[in-house]
Order: sequence, then structure tokens, then C-alpha cells
Amino acid sequence: MDFRRILNLRKSFYLAFSLLFFSNIFLVSAQDMKLKKRIAVFVFEDKTDKSWRWWNRKGVGEGMADMLTTELVKSGEYIVIERQELDRILAEQKLGASGIVTPQSAAEIGKVLGVELAVVGSVTEFGYKKNSTGGSIKGLGIGVKSQSATVGIDCRLINTTTAEIIAADNVLKEKSTKGLKLRAHGVSFNDQNSFDESLVGKAAREAVEDIVGMVNNNMPNVTWQAKVVTEKNGVVYINVGSEHGVSSGDVFMIYQKGEELIDPDTGISLGSVDKKIGEIKVTNPGIGNGKASQCSIVSGSGFNKGDFVRVQ
Repeated sequence: MDFRRILNLRKSFYLAFSLLFFSNIFLVSAQDMKLKKRIAVFVFEDKTDKSWRWWNRKGVGEGMADMLTTELVKSGEYIVIERQELDRILAEQKLGASGIVTPQSAAEIGKVLGVELAVVGSVTEFGYKKNSTGGSIKGLGIGVKSQSATVGIDCRLINTTTAEIIAADNVLKEKSTKGLKLRAHGVSFNDQNSFDESLVGKAAREAVEDIVGMVNNNMPNVTWQAKVVTEKNGVVYINVGSEHGVSSGDVFMIYQKGEELIDPDTGISLGSVDKKIGEIKVTNPGIGNGKASQCSIVSGSGFNKGDFVRVQ
């Protein structure tokens, strides 16, 4: 092999390497841009024996959903839809706030709310068990009580784009203790401090932490997207802003929805063949206190309300 051929091979190698290197630099993901995805937490269905009702004014399904919502908001990683807005859509769809929601209906409501992920489920166990045994301390007869609390939740994460269950788990937590004075009842979701200090409160907290972990582990598999609000005089407005992690200079692609592909056996959406129609660049992500962004058009035209906004 002569010197010139070796030199040409080296040049070809370096060119290929450079193209691969720089293409990887510009393949930006929603995670890279720190964009926050949106979640709706539905009231969990109550499948317990209802023995808690006499001491707890708030339903256990509602209480557990509220705890999960609070933890997701506190994480700062997501945009969590407010309960009032979710209840309004549920009422409009005549589903009520009972928590009995199917993956399909959760996906449809999620699309209306503009969320990427819906959390649905049911509380299967929630309450105390008490045992008493006779005993003595320093010659004095005394009843030593042991107490345990169990919280069980069946949880499912729904991709609202496809109505597919992307993760499901049965979370079961139990806390127990022994003592002379134990308070089995009298605490509720309505008294947060006493609830958090109770056995059932601690079991509930651990269950919620496990569900937050489920969300964190599975959210990278859910595609981030937003929508065009309107286009006016060459300026495009989209329904995400600085509140969602959007920054000035961010570049997004605009897609027009194509025909939706429905699986003939399951009825589940397989997605759609969407058409890329342009590119926009964020100039002001602070519209509406960060709820929307103003964008300039880099390429394309004919953007309409409801067109998809994606990273790639």
C-alpha cells in the first residue's frame, strides 16, 4: 500500500469521525435541555374495607393521590396538573372524581390537559391491626400491645399519547411497633402533622416514595412535546415557557399530525405518521409568567393551533 493511499484513508477516517462527533453534539434531547414533562395524578380508586371512614374525613384514594401530587411537585422535576383543573375535565367528561378511570379514558383526559403521563391506580389496603398479650413488669400485670399498619397501592403509569401502560406495580408497605400507649385512630389526611407521625402515615409515605421512584425511572421513556397556540404576523406562540424549563435560544421542530394508527386487535394507538413542517427559535420564554413562549420562525410556514412542538 503506497503512502498516498494511506494518507487518503486517514483523511477519510478523520472526516467520518468528525461527522459522527459533531452530529452527536447536535442531537439534543428533552433531558439535555432540562425540559419538564407534565403529569396528571388521578384520584385513586378505594378498594379497602372502608373501616377508616369514621375517623378520616378525606377519602383514602383522594388522600393518597394528594400525597403523591405534593411529592412530585416538591421534586421540581415535573409540571403537575392542579387537582381543580383535573376535576373540571373529569366533570366535563362525566367521569366524576371517583378514581375509576381506565387507561384509555386517562389518556384521553391527559391529551385534553396536555400531559405526557397519567398516574392511575387503587388503594387496596389501608389501616391498622392490633394485638394484645398479657404480661407483667416488676410484678404489675399489664397488657402489652403491638400494632401494625399496612398500606397497599396498585399503581399504573399511562403514556397519554398511546394509552399504553408503560409501568405497573403493587406497592405494599407495613410499619409496626410495640408500646404501652398506642394511638390506632384519630389521625387523618386532614391533620398532616399527626398523620405523618402515625404508623399508617409512615407506611403511606414510603408507598408514595416508591411511586415517585417509578415515575422517575420511566419518565425518560416518555416523549416530551408541546403545542402551537397560535401564529401571528410571523411570530409563533407555544404552550410551554420558562416554567417548563424552556430558555431563550431553544430550537424546536413543528410537526403536523398525520393519520393515527390504531391497533386492530387492542384498539391502542400506535402513534401517527406526523409531518415535519418547520423550525422555530424561542425569543421570549416568559409569556404568562413562564407558561408560554414567543418564538421566531427559522423555517417553514402554515403553523396552526394544535401542531406539535418537539425537540427533534
